[in-house]
Amino acid sequence: MKTRSQTKSSILEVNIDFDEASKIWKSNKRSIGNGSYKYVCSKKGKHNKFCNLKCLPGEDYCKTHLKMLKDGRLF
Repeated sequence: MKTRSQTKSSILEVNIDFDEASKIWKSNKRSIGNGSYKYVCSKKGKHNKFCNLKCLPGEDYCKTHLKMLKDGRLF
C-alpha cells in the first residue's frame, strides 16, 4: 500500500485575474479611506450603476429604496 507522499497527485492549474476580482468585489462598495469600505445601496439606476448611498445596517438598500421596496414600488 502506498502512503500519501508516495501517491502521485494531479496538480490543478489556478488562473485567477486578481484585478478583475478586485473590480467586481468593489462594485457595490464605496471607499471610506484607510483601506476600508462600506456597502452601497443595491438598487441600480438608469445607467446600470448603483445608487451610491450608504446601506442601512443589515440591509441591502438605502433608506429611500428600502421604503420603496416595502411599499412595493421598487421593481
